[in-house]
Amino acid sequence: MNTGLASPLFDWALMRSFLAVLERGSLLAAAHALGSSQPTLGRHVAELERQLGVTLFERTGRGLVPTKSALAIADQARAMADCAASIGRTLAGQSRQIAGVVRLTASRTVATHLLPALLATLREAEHGIAVEVVSSDTISNLLRREADIAIRMVKPEQASLIARRVANVGIGTYAHKEYLRRRGIPRTVADLLQHDLIGFDHDDLIIRSFHALGLPIQRDAFGIRSDDHLVLWETLRAGLGIGFCATWLADRDPNLQRILPELAIPSLPVWLTVHREIRSSARIRVVYDFLAQAIPEALNGG
Repeated sequence: MNTGLASPLFDWALMRSFLAVLERGSLLAAAHALGSSQPTLGRHVAELERQLGVTLFERTGRGLVPTKSALAIADQARAMADCAASIGRTLAGQSRQIAGVVRLTASRTVATHLLPALLATLREAEHGIAVEVVSSDTISNLLRREADIAIRMVKPEQASLIARRVANVGIGTYAHKEYLRRRGIPRTVADLLQHDLIGFDHDDLIIRSFHALGLPIQRDAFGIRSDDHLVLWETLRAGLGIGFCATWLADRDPNLQRILPELAIPSLPVWLTVHREIRSSARIRVVYDFLAQAIPEALNGG
């Protein structure tokens, strides 16, 4: 029976922009996530509001606040995004073409210091493969195809993701040689408490390692603190104190000296992750297999 009421018509593609803004809280963050621009995302949201005939976000001094209308359609929007991603994964898994784009996500340190040399080798062998690198310390959502392959230090929990442990990253204690010349070389772990220390802001990995040796230090023992590994790296290289760094990276710098090998800091696993549905893609499989062999070789100095 025709009730005379028509369902609102809208461009389904605008939902992707709406969902990005909803989940990230601002046009700028959503634009970064989608590789778009802030004005474009703003136009998309405004157009979706016009097509639906509702207001989806309140513009406040704190950013965009979702309205009741936005929250009411959030679950359906996520379901649409999941369905679209599933279609993409199915088609990608059926692809037998080698040439094309593969999107990688890796931490900022890995993307900056490890991947470039590996990608040079890959591109020399497979020139038809273009690689997009998402440099991020957050866990990118492979389920929604924000990336095809992820290199992470944390094993994903989703059953639809296949994770392969390809290497372990050793962590050592290092300082710039000039810093050690000025302040002296600590001979025991306890001596570190008399030095300027560089460490994490929220991560307690280093603190737990000290506790295991009977030194109950706390976060305020670190004169320089950051959870950005590139910041810590450059601070260490600038000679601001004694820090804790991946051995594969620090051992390459002739100005850094490793000290106190008895301070046993747990190594970090390296997980290579791909979605189960796209693992059969010939192009993605080539890159996945290459990284599975090249990463441990590079980390072990091979």
